[in-house]
Amino acid sequence: MSEQMKINVGVIFGGRSVEHEVSIISAHQAIAAMNADKYHAVPIYISKEGQWYSGDILLDLNAFKNMSQLLKQAIPIEISANYGKKEIFTRESGLFKKPWSERIDVILPVVHGTSVEDGCLQGLLETAGIPYAGPGVLGSAVGMDKIMMKGVLREAGLPVVDYRAYALFQWQEDEEALLADIEDAFAYPLVIKPANLGSSIGITMVTSHEQLRDAVELAFSFSTRMIAEKAVTPLREINCAVLGAPGDLITSMCEEPKACDDILSFADKYLASSSKGMSGAKRRLLEDEPELTAKIKDYAARAFTAMDCHGVCRVDFLLDAASGDIYINELNTIPGSLSFYLFEPSGIPFSELVERLIRLALERKRVQERLTTVYTSNILAQGGFKGKK
Repeated sequence: MSEQMKINVGVIFGGRSVEHEVSIISAHQAIAAMNADKYHAVPIYISKEGQWYSGDILLDLNAFKNMSQLLKQAIPIEISANYGKKEIFTRESGLFKKPWSERIDVILPVVHGTSVEDGCLQGLLETAGIPYAGPGVLGSAVGMDKIMMKGVLREAGLPVVDYRAYALFQWQEDEEALLADIEDAFAYPLVIKPANLGSSIGITMVTSHEQLRDAVELAFSFSTRMIAEKAVTPLREINCAVLGAPGDLITSMCEEPKACDDILSFADKYLASSSKGMSGAKRRLLEDEPELTAKIKDYAARAFTAMDCHGVCRVDFLLDAASGDIYINELNTIPGSLSFYLFEPSGIPFSELVERLIRLALERKRVQERLTTVYTSNILAQGGFKGKK
């Protein structure tokens, strides 16, 4: 297939997020899995400063070791917000530079964390009218906010751990009152989390009053909202991914990641696995617990639907190893490594996973275009308009 006939897939990664490096790894895994006979991968990198770049240099993972040199060779770009334009371009021109643009048929966001996975990027793509994989604005925003997410899941009749939510202004007004409220609500051990981060960043298992203040300060250093919740002990953590759209989805194998500490940390997920992302983390597949697996998969599918998710999401569970109680911990709406390692044992290779994500994105766009979004009549042209309702 000629380059002109291929579908141009803009792969967006990076972003102003503490999960920036994780996104770079995940994106390069996805690009490597893409069928080069059908798709032309267009790398779109968002720097930690929020600047957008493209260019073939971004396809080289090793180039990211020297960021200043990389950005000198990359092409600074903008994405057209004009509906239906579907292109990235650069305004740079001069003696040795010419204006440049490239068509984008569909976007594969491989981004994690605030500013990119939380609905902000999705809103931009909706405004531009570019099809994109993954949840829409609502599912992305709720999926990134642990407080809102728990409310939605609880309303859907799904099990979540008892929790309380707090805002930064409450901490600033009266630190002692906030600490006392947490201790009134929960016995130790308990868990403190920022409301809107992933990859276990800023999460602390607290076992004493002395640790509590530091844990709250850490959470508020990442977010203006935080959550305190009962610790599940003895704990097993189990994950299950979901692929598709509400009404037409499949669940993956279930995994039990292996943590080096009380909770699965950022280091367990990424630092210990070099450049493999979540696919290199230590885990075992639950192949010998059919009843537990069936229940986890059912909860995962129901959570995916309740959150109006799309594409691929990973649902993380907490299991009380003593009582057998299951709780949904969170949904990762664009999971690390796109959770391909959970679908491969079921016979869906990474290349097919990416294929399905692109197909789902294009199909959702076709459905959206059949909806009524504007009226053809212009009430301002009818006269007699006096500015009153």
